[in-house]
Amino acid sequence: MLFNSQVFLIFFIIVYCLYILLRSKLKAQNRMLLIASVIFYGSWDWRFLSLLFITIIVDYFVALKIEAAENFKKRKYFLAFSIFANLGILGFFKYFNFFAASFRDFLNLFGFNVHPSLLNIILPVGISFYTFQSMSYTIDVYRKQLKPVKNLLDFALYVTYFPQLVAGPIERGTHLLPQVIQPRILNREKFFEGCYLIFWGLFLKIFIADNLAKIVEPVFSAHPPYNGFAVLIAVYAFAFQIYGDFAGYSSIARGLGKCMGFEIMVNFNLPYFARNPTDFWRRWHISLSTWLRDYLYIPLGGNRKGRFNTYRNLGLTMFLGGLWHGANWTFVAWGAYHGLLLMAHKLFNELFKWRFSFNSDLPRKCWLIIRILFFFHVVCFGWLLFRAQSLAQVYEMTKAIFLNFNFTSGFGLKTLISSVWLLLFIEFFCYKRNNLKALFEFPVWVRSVIYVILYFSLLIYGARDGREFIYFQF
Repeated sequence: MLFNSQVFLIFFIIVYCLYILLRSKLKAQNRMLLIASVIFYGSWDWRFLSLLFITIIVDYFVALKIEAAENFKKRKYFLAFSIFANLGILGFFKYFNFFAASFRDFLNLFGFNVHPSLLNIILPVGISFYTFQSMSYTIDVYRKQLKPVKNLLDFALYVTYFPQLVAGPIERGTHLLPQVIQPRILNREKFFEGCYLIFWGLFLKIFIADNLAKIVEPVFSAHPPYNGFAVLIAVYAFAFQIYGDFAGYSSIARGLGKCMGFEIMVNFNLPYFARNPTDFWRRWHISLSTWLRDYLYIPLGGNRKGRFNTYRNLGLTMFLGGLWHGANWTFVAWGAYHGLLLMAHKLFNELFKWRFSFNSDLPRKCWLIIRILFFFHVVCFGWLLFRAQSLAQVYEMTKAIFLNFNFTSGFGLKTLISSVWLLLFIEFFCYKRNNLKALFEFPVWVRSVIYVILYFSLLIYGARDGREFIYFQF
């Protein structure tokens, strides 16, 4: 059931009407939302509801056991059981074939001809997201940052809440659970802000991401030799495709939540205005980057145990963050690439600060623009790693950019520019004002013009093929 489908529109209208009718009965509201969330997830493949229920039951009872445990050893034992169960399910369904095939290829290098049994496994939609969300709950209970919820059905709603179930943001129990167990406030301001977020998310997905996919897919599905110009346009297009697709989903999820009185965390904050790797990961997929920071990087030691250990922790965290995205060496390379960027930035940060200090405003602004544009291209090479089907394709495409760059007039360039200009215009003003709601500060007539342009862009030029969101596969 896709957000960008008529089926979901009907589904949400029914759910929202029931939600309003039950507004004075929190318990009934929550039970209705839980049933709706189960129906929503079951519409993908009802068989995988069993995995979702296992995750819920295991972590619900583990959290209670951790709270009741009398000593540190027992608490640690129960937490280890939760982590093992969650990562065991995730690892089996997402990585079994990947590691089996990689082990086979490794042995083949030494002349051993082995044929491990590969399983015909379908990846359950959203498993990486709800697994991390549920794990964060038990870890927070273990750390005594959160009291375990007593009602199983309330905890089940926390894990399954349908707006952010299959592609995030990855919520925390400390943030979302209080909103589940306490009455939500519904008002006109939240409703209209929610409607705007849904509308903006649909624009990002249907107009930007799905139209740019028509540039990206033919290039990345082709075989070498490649035209370097076509590759470059496809990489730029993919940078905005994945942003429009994923930020679009997150915006719709936040909008649906706001309409029901829930505050879902911001997952994207103008990431292509980042000046360096650290800044980028404060802006891109914030729910994952903060999860990796709080539950992996800091427990490994963070930056507290010397420079070498800090670099090791950064590299390992980003390596595993890349692997989280998918069972392919391209994702591993993408994570390692960003790990190296973070390490390099940390290493040279003091040197850069000393060398590039300006007393006047104009040179400072020019240097800021240069840094943003330069780092955008650094990120784009990462997207080549991310989108390519194999590391061999990465090599061939990179070679084509430098050695086979033949300008082809009009190849996707007009579509790229026409798709992203309004996005960049709006986000520029948000960046200037350091406010994601900067559009609401415009005069009414300016907002009205922008809304009309967005609406007719969606209506006339929006893709009609109802594509799935990219992050469903993760």
